[in-house]
Amino acid sequence: MTSSALDQLADLCRELHANPELSFAETRTAGIVADRLRQLGFTVTEGVGRTGVVGVLERGDGPTVLMCADMDALPVREETGLPYASTATDVDAEGHEVPVMHACGHDMHVTALIGALGALVADASWNGRILAVFQPAEEKGAGARAMVDDGLFDRFGRPDVVIGQHVAPLPAGAIGMRVGPAFAASDALRVTLYGRGGHGSRPDATVDPVVLAASVILRLQTIVSREIPATETAVVTVGSVQAGSAPNIIPDSAELKLSIRTFDLTVRETVLAAVERIVRGEAQAAGADREPVIETLHSFPAVINDEAAVGRAREAFSAALQGVMVVDPGVVTGSEDVGILARESGAPCVFWLLGGADPAHFAGLGSVAEITQKVAELPSNHSPQSAPVIMPTLGIGVRALAAAARDWLASA
Repeated sequence: MTSSALDQLADLCRELHANPELSFAETRTAGIVADRLRQLGFTVTEGVGRTGVVGVLERGDGPTVLMCADMDALPVREETGLPYASTATDVDAEGHEVPVMHACGHDMHVTALIGALGALVADASWNGRILAVFQPAEEKGAGARAMVDDGLFDRFGRPDVVIGQHVAPLPAGAIGMRVGPAFAASDALRVTLYGRGGHGSRPDATVDPVVLAASVILRLQTIVSREIPATETAVVTVGSVQAGSAPNIIPDSAELKLSIRTFDLTVRETVLAAVERIVRGEAQAAGADREPVIETLHSFPAVINDEAAVGRAREAFSAALQGVMVVDPGVVTGSEDVGILARESGAPCVFWLLGGADPAHFAGLGSVAEITQKVAELPSNHSPQSAPVIMPTLGIGVRALAAAARDWLASA
């Protein structure tokens, strides 16, 4: 890819970063994606799974390669100080006006995939079929499922492999990829705790759901530390607590939102059962008149990387990405609903981490331990300070996607 083409992609990445959109509201982004795909000669279908975009390019007989990228942003106020930082706001699904930021690198994912598709279009050495999937609402764990339920594979065919990448605060110039469980399964729950409201000066005449919520939150932290074997991995996070409106009013209810990450099905079942037991037990202990309500907001499986597919990708990277280090990052407790695309299509999956941190942060560091410590110190995905460096991240992301896809496509 020429430096001029990369510069144009970098401009697109900055434009997408400055204009983020929330889950299932990615209309502007989807329109840009659709226009770019048509310019490249793809047959384009918009509105798949509400705001998803599918592009198909057929070139003779050969395998079908599904290449995916997510488009949505997060309700986060950007604090990067970048000249192209987002100042956007939008109304979320609950009717609240919120700041919006590409705090998880989806702008980079979209741009890198468009660049890779352009590189493949310009390459006459392959035959086959490219299925480009730009999915909405990954941050809600709902986009891949929405596209599948909207007939993704019935309408556009089933792939022979599913490939994709996610930017992370590894050094730009590094790729993280592993065989087997790579990204955690994710369950998001909403817990509504009911008390008995009243005057703040008369707590004895109430059942205080704020105190109940505090008890539940503290007890939930014992699930991983006391109920999950140390040889297993699980995360239980309470990411949202909502209760009350004034200091002198004890409210009637409190709401918690939980994020649960697991890799093993038995561990997942243990954690979910423990959440329900603790929530209902604490409500009973508090003397609540009404049973709490536990609702599932989303649930999707772990990303399981196919051993043979990972091996092929490693070989492709070795040939096409000279100087790029491919490492095993270990299991990632973050989650991706790309696993739904692989599971529902029956195709092997290979999904990797794309290093996006400024290499200057790692200057002079020689050991894996030093690099790991530096990664832990940098802003993580979903942080208001998260900002992958566009170069060399974008160029490597384009080449990685194109190389992996090309390895599966038939020789012309």
